Amino acid sequence: MDRIPDQDALQTREAQLHDLMTRSLAGDQAAYRRFLTELGALLRGFFRKRLQWQAGDVEDLTQEVLLAVHNARHTYLPGQPLTAWVHAIARYKLADHFRAYARHDGMNDPLDDERELLASSDLEPAQARRDLALLLEQLPDRQRLPIVHVKLEGLSVSETARITGLSESAVKIGVHRGLKALAAKMRGSR
Repeated sequence: MDRIPDQDALQTREAQLHDLMTRSLAGDQAAYRRFLTELGALLRGFFRKRLQWQAGDVEDLTQEVLLAVHNARHTYLPGQPLTAWVHAIARYKLADHFRAYARHDGMNDPLDDERELLASSDLEPAQARRDLALLLEQLPDRQRLPIVHVKLEGLSVSETARITGLSESAVKIGVHRGLKALAAKMRGSR
């Protein structure tokens, strides 16, 4: 599993990208091509982490950000951190994507940590738990509670029935239908 790079690695990447961008603003076309290539790889990792169930959108968003960076490169102030500037652009593009996606699916994701732009993609257990919690919140109690108690907490069907006030068959049906609904939500269908 990949991890977020340490502070030295982040500073090294920032310095390399900043140098390439500064040279490209001075007219160095080779530096600009390398800058776009390296930035594209970082953006793909950034978006891949946030769009696990929309992997097909990673490349589209990467290209949108690269184009936005290209079009706005004249606004970059060389004395400012480059990654903060790029992160702002990436965050806006991702927010636009989530708004469009939310109209169709209701999903959303936080966009705050600009250090993660420089990190390679990894699927942390905490993020998986958060994503699962978001999906479970969308289920009605008669499906959500049986899944939480039986599948996540490891309680028996009869214990779950006592806790929730549902019959044992309602608990079994709730688990089955809830898991089916979760699978549909993860596939992006309703």
